[in-house]
Amino acid sequence: MYEGLPIGRRSALHQRIGARTEAAYGAQASEIAAELAVHFERGRDYKRAVQYFERAAQNAIRRNAYREATNHLTTALELLHTLPDTRERAQQELLLHITLGVPLRAIRGISSPEVKATYTRARELCRQGGETRQLFPVLAGLWAFHHVRGEIRTARELGEQLLGLAHREHDPTLLVEAYWIMLSTLFPLGEFGEAQAHLTRSLALYDAQRYDSPVFLYGGIELEVFSLAYVYAAFVLWHLGYPDQALQQSEAALTLAQELLSPFSLAGVQFFAAILHQLRREISLIQEWAGAAILLAREHGFPNWVAGGTVLQGWAWVEQGQREEGISQIRQGLTIHQTLGAGLLQTYLFALLAEASGKARQAEEGLAALTEALTLMDKSGERFYEAELYRLYGELSLRMGERETRQTGKEEKISPSPLHPLAHSSPEECFLKAIEVAQHQQAKSLELRAAMSLARLWQNQGKRKEAHKLLAEIYGWFTEGAFGYSYTARSRW
Repeated sequence: MYEGLPIGRRSALHQRIGARTEAAYGAQASEIAAELAVHFERGRDYKRAVQYFERAAQNAIRRNAYREATNHLTTALELLHTLPDTRERAQQELLLHITLGVPLRAIRGISSPEVKATYTRARELCRQGGETRQLFPVLAGLWAFHHVRGEIRTARELGEQLLGLAHREHDPTLLVEAYWIMLSTLFPLGEFGEAQAHLTRSLALYDAQRYDSPVFLYGGIELEVFSLAYVYAAFVLWHLGYPDQALQQSEAALTLAQELLSPFSLAGVQFFAAILHQLRREISLIQEWAGAAILLAREHGFPNWVAGGTVLQGWAWVEQGQREEGISQIRQGLTIHQTLGAGLLQTYLFALLAEASGKARQAEEGLAALTEALTLMDKSGERFYEAELYRLYGELSLRMGERETRQTGKEEKISPSPLHPLAHSSPEECFLKAIEVAQHQQAKSLELRAAMSLARLWQNQGKRKEAHKLLAEIYGWFTEGAFGYSYTARSRW
């Protein structure tokens, strides 16, 4: 019967049904926004259809139905262009693009071309209309894109723009977000002291009562989690030499993410928790949180967390003796990570591959992974794991030298790879370089690791006093984390 009606009659009926239903629901009309949107679209009342598709998308986002939200917003944008080109239409298009960025970051990946296109268009609309308040979430979206792609210098420029904008607006809420963004940007650069300063400023301004509803900044992870900067604060604190305080921050993030009931948030925080436990060398906890992140991310279609979680899971397998399976898992995760265009954490993930290769007595493969990591570091500026890259290079070079000595009976300097200047450095020079970088970055945890490697080398060379003095100075600095560092002290790795 419906198909038998003339198109004009059908359209008129949809319009009447939509208007009657809207009037009947009154202030609660948003509860059935998707139904009303379809009636007004088919009733050719495109202005009201756009409004209800946008509300339906917001409803879907609250239910974590990101694909549904994306479909609603895409339809709204298509219908919007049937309306007259006015300032009102431009403002509505801007709002739709800002909203669309949230589900796109979840289902396509934060570093996807669709995310960039969405926020780039939103930025153009801000410029055309002279919008200031809306510019902040737009720049934050672009920042997230460049940040996750590992384009850290561009991300830093955007972060500084956001901080300047927040200061000009004299808005404490925006300042909290801007300080967090700067913290998140400075950590990969290895500027841990300045990152901690931004954390302190953010926490000083934070007031949970200011936020009536979750605000999404980082691919759907709620502002409450990251306004406190729990996750990046954990990484900063670990590098600065406070592993127990770092663990407290990570546990707080997990608690809050579980309360918020957002799968994207929870999967992300679980992944970051696994990283912290990898830094602390707590193998069973790496398995627990990486496995949980992968399971949740696969269930809901969040590719970013699957990639990183797979690498961490593989590293833990190698530590448990499953060397071939673990290295295969690490390589699989790296492939997914690169396919997504995600550059953030690549130097760290390649370091995990190098370390696992050393465990599996594949020193050449490990050095190749480190060469790739060092090349990426120089290109992107991601230096938070720089000292560890130098230390691992020294360890693997030393292992190759020991193998050559066993095979030929001669001790000689090994140049494992001509692709990086470190290929011409001795293991001792690599360890000294690692210590120098760690001291410059105030990265006490990485300084301790490098000192352990150099002390072992000196001890084997008969320099026991020098080794003891070197290690005693850095070890005596620490006031917490004895369990976390006992692993480093016991292990060859």
